[in-house]
Amino acid sequence: MMTLINFIVFQLLSQPAILLGIVALIGLLLQKRPINQIIMGTLKTIIGVLIIGGGAGIVGNSLAPLGDILNAGLGIKGIIPTNEAVLPFAIAHFGSMGALIMVGGFITNIILAKITKFKFIYLTGHIMLYVSLFVTAIYMSLAHLTGIPLFIAGSITMGIYFTFMPALLNPYTQKITGGEDFTIGHTGDVGYWFSAWLGKYIGNPEHSAEKFKLPKSLGFFRDSTASMAVTMVIIFLAAVLITGPQYVQEHISKDSNPFIFAFMQGLTFAGGITIVLAGVRMMLSEIIPAFSGISDKFIPGAIPAIDCPAVFPYAPTALIFGFVAMFIGMIIGMFIQFGTGAAYIILPGIVPAFFAGGTAGIFGNSTGGWKGAIVGPFIIGVILAIGTGLLIPSTGALADTGSTFGDPFYATVGLIFAKIVALFS
Repeated sequence: MMTLINFIVFQLLSQPAILLGIVALIGLLLQKRPINQIIMGTLKTIIGVLIIGGGAGIVGNSLAPLGDILNAGLGIKGIIPTNEAVLPFAIAHFGSMGALIMVGGFITNIILAKITKFKFIYLTGHIMLYVSLFVTAIYMSLAHLTGIPLFIAGSITMGIYFTFMPALLNPYTQKITGGEDFTIGHTGDVGYWFSAWLGKYIGNPEHSAEKFKLPKSLGFFRDSTASMAVTMVIIFLAAVLITGPQYVQEHISKDSNPFIFAFMQGLTFAGGITIVLAGVRMMLSEIIPAFSGISDKFIPGAIPAIDCPAVFPYAPTALIFGFVAMFIGMIIGMFIQFGTGAAYIILPGIVPAFFAGGTAGIFGNSTGGWKGAIVGPFIIGVILAIGTGLLIPSTGALADTGSTFGDPFYATVGLIFAKIVALFS
């Protein structure tokens, strides 16, 4: 039985392309579409998600050296909050029960969507796995739950999370997309909600980051690919100058001239984002109509919750604003940890700063314009660094691995959840 469940979780549900492909296939079958449309819609959904993943991989690989350069320049060592880094340890310690809880949570999500007014189905497979492993770690480490009590508690917890977190973001997602039939399911959720909520009080959505007036000579900034390329090249070059070209060449760029290396990494980043945007457009054009087949049949009005890159095309300038703002916030948070003698020092994570911070910038921009795209992500960046450091001791066997979960949810709601579990235990 466990072998089957492990296959379903680790080989099917945790693979976003396969999960969304299955959703598209079922939806198209329920609509009784012609066989050619079923095959085309299913394949284009899977390929669209694979394109997003490929682009995200390029983005992540292009950003990784930037974190190394800046950490060397700042002369510090610590823990970089990255979900992918902690995953192998989490699976090793909590994988089997985490897999069961993920399945139980997904079933609970479907039941809640059926019987309540919150018609949201969580479809970001890898995020579902990460959060399920996190919840399992907390219940096992702090409440010492095992067996059926652990499965029941974890499944209910995950079902509530899968259902209500997307509901929290849905009004703002609708504002960003102009009413598209999807919302966001990602562990940057707390940061997205906070940035959108705060934006209403500090800015004006009419002053959008996307409306910046530029002289004709800088008109290329209106193109998302060009603006990201120029911005990231400048950031990489500045990082090389701060750290020192000699160090960068000896330890990071190796045979490449450090400035040429910085230039190419910035352009590679822009290329990765362009790929992500192309995949998003392909995936959404297929999955949204297909999902309506499932919702109409089983859960009328159901809305899919999908990964955060789905909103990237709507505000690419705000994406960059949020990314830079959260990264700076994480640096400030790191120095606060130094000043307070924190047990764990959380280094600025480039990948969470981009995906969680950039998306928070888009949400903040939707309600507060360019100010919302900056202030909310900055504050969340500070909280992410400090909260993640405070969370580590609660993660049991993961605390000594030198890695930790790395998105705003874990540093805020996740930290509160851990404290409550510890209190009642």
